[in-house]
Amino acid sequence: MTLRRLIVLGLAATLGVTAPAAAWEADDRDDKGKPAAAAPADPEAAPADAAQEDDPDLDPNPSQPDFNVVALPTTLRLPRHKSAFRVTHRFGRPLGSGDFGDLLEDLFGLDSGAQIGLEFRYSLFRRSQLGIHRTSDRTIQFFGQYDIIQQRDGGAFGVAAFATAEGTNNFRDSHTPGIGAIVSHEFGDHGAVYAMPMWLHNTNVLPSELVDENNTFLIGLAARVRVRPTVYLVGEYTPRVAGYSPRENQGSFGIEKRAGGHSFQLNFSNGFGTTMGQLARGGVSNDDWFIGFNISRKFF
Repeated sequence: MTLRRLIVLGLAATLGVTAPAAAWEADDRDDKGKPAAAAPADPEAAPADAAQEDDPDLDPNPSQPDFNVVALPTTLRLPRHKSAFRVTHRFGRPLGSGDFGDLLEDLFGLDSGAQIGLEFRYSLFRRSQLGIHRTSDRTIQFFGQYDIIQQRDGGAFGVAAFATAEGTNNFRDSHTPGIGAIVSHEFGDHGAVYAMPMWLHNTNVLPSELVDENNTFLIGLAARVRVRPTVYLVGEYTPRVAGYSPRENQGSFGIEKRAGGHSFQLNFSNGFGTTMGQLARGGVSNDDWFIGFNISRKFF
């Protein structure tokens, strides 16, 4: 406190009046009449958030709004220490079974049984995500993904490594490990295309002594096209190019709506596969298509 302020306070106390505001303002100036420099801010008083670096993985990506297309994974990053949840649902009634009246009576298959999947994923550190996916036929898939290249960093493609291990009967039987890569290319804010070469071991549920082929090499192909600010058309196809490949290659298409951290997708598939091992075993038939949906939620 300066001498001038002490004098003002003393006179005010003696006369029983309030010190004029001008006196305070005058005291905030130095001897040359210039405003006095403000006291340095206490660095400990600054908000902790101001010291944190902004994580670009938290920014919305309009070309890749979700971590899957239909069943195949994308190269969308999960921010560090964040999580996401997904529900998959595939109704068991073929849409082509019976006439239209039968289909209408079954509400387009919604009255039939379904194969349901529940999935949770979490990021332990930047560029990584670990997850578990369980379907109602008691198949459990553990998976991990690590981002190698991001297209937004200046490259032509995004690339991520992907590893999986799944087993039937709640992971007790028919274990199917696999490893592969996800390659993506974004078209500005208009969508993205994907290719996923993947090798999977023990895709045949029969004992290896009874089969000629027990491994599958597949290439998942997928695309997502943005047709409205929050509406997308999606499609994917999973041809098996070598090894065990029963039945038909599974394919899916659908329409998707994004609402904040939620994504709602109505899809149609010729099979029920939502794990990599199930995709390797193929769809049901190209003559049988099934209605389904995915619901996902990001917790960030």
